[in-house]
Amino acid sequence: MRILTWFFSCVLALSVSGAELHFNFADYSEGTTLTNFHVALAGGGTAPKWKIIGADVPSAFQAFAGKAPLVNRSTVLAQTSEDMTDERFPMFIYDGATFTDFKFSTKFEVISGITEQMAGVVFRFQNSSNFYVARVSVLGKNVRFYKVVNGTRSDPIGPTVDISAGTWHTLTVQCEGNQTMIWLDGKLAMPALGDNTFTEGKIGFWTKSDAISYFAEATVSYTPRIPAAQQMITDLIEQQPRILGLQIYTQTATNTTKVLASKEISEVGQPGTDAELQAITGGTVFYGKEHGVVQVTLPLRDRNGEYIAALRVKLKSFFGETQETAVTRAEMIQKKLEQFCTSADSLRK
Repeated sequence: MRILTWFFSCVLALSVSGAELHFNFADYSEGTTLTNFHVALAGGGTAPKWKIIGADVPSAFQAFAGKAPLVNRSTVLAQTSEDMTDERFPMFIYDGATFTDFKFSTKFEVISGITEQMAGVVFRFQNSSNFYVARVSVLGKNVRFYKVVNGTRSDPIGPTVDISAGTWHTLTVQCEGNQTMIWLDGKLAMPALGDNTFTEGKIGFWTKSDAISYFAEATVSYTPRIPAAQQMITDLIEQQPRILGLQIYTQTATNTTKVLASKEISEVGQPGTDAELQAITGGTVFYGKEHGVVQVTLPLRDRNGEYIAALRVKLKSFFGETQETAVTRAEMIQKKLEQFCTSADSLRK
């Protein structure tokens, strides 16, 4: 096991945490590329085109009786591709969190479409072949719920509604356990639905075929999921409150790392450095010292001795401390955490 000496100086931006997320697309200028989202497509056809564009949206202030509704010029999320392929379902998926119990609400406006005029939300999304959908059809005059399992769509469920293009509406989905409730413009659209197929997943926005649709002012209220890794760190900090910093990093699909758990919850989701990646892929240990503080990055192993994550430990230094003693102190914390690291998956559960 190699030990590399380094000197650290890092600034971590705060990430969204807590029980509510707001996607206020009005905060972005036209043409902005949104981070923490990815474009997905179910069915066939060409790739979707999700953009931030300018549009007229309802004002937060009500017009006087008899007056036309107040509108403001703002920016919205829009699906703008006009591929008329019938079984084509563009989606825009939020990657920042996985949700179990939540309430997801968004304003939407269906603008146009020859084959379809639809807008909706996708939730408990696993991948492009497995997810739930709640959507509204202007041409069909209905609101529907359905699921896709291994690429096969279930029969849609839902009532007829009076809805038209060119008008803003609000669609809300709430999941509690295996129960799903759907509201359109604040009214329950259908009785609660029970389904056990997906218990958690990502959320996102949805359209069909050539439907041009806009989305604005989306909000997610949710019960935060606490990964086992976060609980491990929380428990350890309670036992040893003098630890200055403690993070667990995991490797991503793009061969980078991110914070899975931290003493500071706001750091969860932030990217790691090459040090964490080398700790996971090669078991390398890194050491740094600055202004009375030592920092050690080292691997976490599962019960079979395989590297499954990286641990960064920040400790107050003492007079005469050497690199060897700092690494030894960090290894004591490493061993405590490894008692609970049965596998990489166990850290995320």
